[in-house]
Amino acid sequence: MCGIVGYVGKREAYPILIKGLKRLEYRGYDSAGVALISDSGELNVYKQKGKVADLEQYTADKDCSGQIGMAHTRWATHGVPSQINAHPHVSQSGRFALVHNGIIENYADLRKQLEEKGFTFKSETDTEVLVQLIEYTYNAIARRGGQHSGESLHRDILSAIRLTLRKVVGAYALVLIDRNDPDAMFCARKASPLVVGLGEGEYFVASDATPIVEYTDQVIYLNDGEIALLRRGKDIKIINLENLKVPAEIQTIDMDIDQLEKGGYEHFMLKEIYEQPRSIRNCMSGRVSPEGVVLSAVRDNKERLLRANRYIIVACGTSWHAALIGKHLIEHLCRIPVTVEYASEFRYADPVLTGDEVLIAISQSGETADTLAAIDLAKRQGAFIFGICNVVGSSIPRATDTGCYIHVGPEIGVASTKAFTGQVTTLAMLALCLAREYGTCDPQEYSEILADLQRVPDLMERVLTEGPDLAPVASIFTYARNFIYLGRGYNYPVALEGALKLKEISYIHAEGYPAAEMKHGPIALIDEEMPVVFIATRNFMYEKVVSNMAEVKARKGRIIAIVSEGEADAVAQIADICIPVPCIHECLEPLLTTLPLQLLAYHIAVCRGLNVDQPRNLAKSVTVE
Repeated sequence: MCGIVGYVGKREAYPILIKGLKRLEYRGYDSAGVALISDSGELNVYKQKGKVADLEQYTADKDCSGQIGMAHTRWATHGVPSQINAHPHVSQSGRFALVHNGIIENYADLRKQLEEKGFTFKSETDTEVLVQLIEYTYNAIARRGGQHSGESLHRDILSAIRLTLRKVVGAYALVLIDRNDPDAMFCARKASPLVVGLGEGEYFVASDATPIVEYTDQVIYLNDGEIALLRRGKDIKIINLENLKVPAEIQTIDMDIDQLEKGGYEHFMLKEIYEQPRSIRNCMSGRVSPEGVVLSAVRDNKERLLRANRYIIVACGTSWHAALIGKHLIEHLCRIPVTVEYASEFRYADPVLTGDEVLIAISQSGETADTLAAIDLAKRQGAFIFGICNVVGSSIPRATDTGCYIHVGPEIGVASTKAFTGQVTTLAMLALCLAREYGTCDPQEYSEILADLQRVPDLMERVLTEGPDLAPVASIFTYARNFIYLGRGYNYPVALEGALKLKEISYIHAEGYPAAEMKHGPIALIDEEMPVVFIATRNFMYEKVVSNMAEVKARKGRIIAIVSEGEADAVAQIADICIPVPCIHECLEPLLTTLPLQLLAYHIAVCRGLNVDQPRNLAKSVTVE
């Protein structure tokens, strides 16, 4: 969840680290810190509770010189957000400094062992235990072999890190620097992302590629159990936990630096909402044409996919809502059973797998810890793994047998918007591609869906540019303490997603339900203070949803209705506010009906004066359980 940036080279490190932290602040923003080996050889560590801007202000009059350093922005796990608990953490002697993402599950036992050996601790964190254990292990190695420098010193530190990590239970991405060596940086990962950028005689390290793309497009993604030594002007050295040398696999990343800026918008979330027509065009580019849908993942693995006895989709949060839409799409078009599971529950539910299943894993970041664990479990039981992800080179694409990137570009706002519609679009393409291979879809319906899919970006633009201004609508409902969202069929998951967006960024309690379930409990909550959002587009359940609206109106509920263009008059006598969207095949309606709900949540949060891009207690990438 947290963000790491590191640099060693010929440039001043501090500006690179601070700029990188700002790019990673969506990953964690409880506190921030930086460690630098100064020009005079001092290890300077500066930490501050709050945002990166608070750290920047705190360091304004400090010595921030040095050409090696690392920085961290924290999302608290062990210990409350505070200056003491902020990273970097320093070993007892003050020699080693370390930043860490992840959770060390056995940190309490390790801490107790170190305390028995005379170590003391300043913080409540598992990270401080890690740096203390590395120092203890290094000292034991040095006592046996004597103090070293150069290659032998690096070998001993690598050994200390390796032996320490063999004792660790949990997840980690870590970077370590040694006060005695301003030319070397060490990093390692397991179940938490870490990427190394290669420059001319310099290295960049980060939790993801966003802080790196400004300086290089050549990167190495460390794999689980790998430890890297980065030396100024020298080739990278990578070993694994068995002390075997690992070859460096250099990849080229393709990312537009402009995508990491707000581009004139007040918030990243608003920018990303309005990017959706372009992002969906990019998602479909080269895959969808008037002749059909072509996915290389299906073409190259057709036999294995078609012999599956069922599909299982695992995901978390917004991705889980996209998965529910994917279930409808695949079952309707392909006539094969699909189950949707929370990844966090799937891994502990003792699932029965025969080895003939296809498991579809959906994750925006590609680093979701629970989804990775579900993949591992399913692979061990013989399932074929299909990944749907946004971040190229992340852990999930590397753990799956095949899959599709959604190609919607970096998403910085914590509350997902364009990643959701990208996932739904990818699932629609997958369902159409499989349906043609299975021969299960009516040709006329296939052609209608295909034609409408190609219209989606233009229709999205109409919703976003020609639709009503939702800021005045949002201002009406800032008083609310609760919301209910209701939909049916393909739009039931949209109701869930709309409720999630509102609660994530406005802190208003909201729940989504199938509209027919309203009578089984939620109707008791309806009164004149309760806003109720209906997704009431013209599909085969339209009349039933309108009946549910009438039941809410009879109990004085305040109704916001998402309706098909031309149908507003039909529900205007019932609803307080009607928001029209263009007509489209019902299986693609979520790609349009979700847009007003994203904007509604955004404007309500803005009216409440909240930090839309960085809502409290949330982080973009959930890399710990």
